Amino acid sequence: MTNRIALVTGASRGIGRACALTLARAGAKVAVAARAMEKLEQVAAEVKVGGGEAFPIAIEMESHVSIKDGFARVAKEFGRIDILVNNAGVTRDGLAVRMKPEDWELVLRTNLSGAFFAIQQVLSGMMRERWGRIINISSVVGEAGNAGQANYVASKAGLIGLTKSLAQEIASRNITVNAVAPGFVESDMTAVLNEDLKTRMKQAIPLGRFGTADDIAAAVRFLASEDAGYITGHVLDVNGGMYMR
Repeated sequence: MTNRIALVTGASRGIGRACALTLARAGAKVAVAARAMEKLEQVAAEVKVGGGEAFPIAIEMESHVSIKDGFARVAKEFGRIDILVNNAGVTRDGLAVRMKPEDWELVLRTNLSGAFFAIQQVLSGMMRERWGRIINISSVVGEAGNAGQANYVASKAGLIGLTKSLAQEIASRNITVNAVAPGFVESDMTAVLNEDLKTRMKQAIPLGRFGTADDIAAAVRFLASEDAGYITGHVLDVNGGMYMR
């Protein structure tokens, strides 16, 4: 992955941060994007301590203008973008019968439309270079559904459809498009759950534990590598066996 340029959205924490650090350790120069510039600068500093090169950039994924401007700045800094990891996402959970239109629209605009517009920014360069890796972070709930998350599930299922469609559209240019679908992952959200609930959740996972951000990052690193050059349109489940197609 030496001399490759990667851009990771939602890179200020969690899975995005782990992906950025993992790709940097594999030799890529990494642009880290999110809203929280202070946290991005911390991630960039971690990359640099490890001997890598990083460029933090504030991008609001619900805004097409912000995406376009941010990606242009990364291209100016690094010259091109070879690897795109669409990880940024938001939740606004609620039962469908009471879901507010603005909560539906924000989640779809950020998680699905934002990912598409990010892909649009890198396609011309990847097609010109005749090499590219696009990796969309979906979710196990995008495959299996989840009550109370109609908007989030729709956005993550949409990413899977987007992945498969684009994989067919741009394969002739040696650009692969794949998705990673995490299961339950250790995070700030799961940390506050009571132990009884955690135990019940783990009982639904054959491997008997929550995943880690590094588990997801390892899958992303593989799909971004030369070793995955004959894989496209695939959804890689990293869920401990909790959902098997």
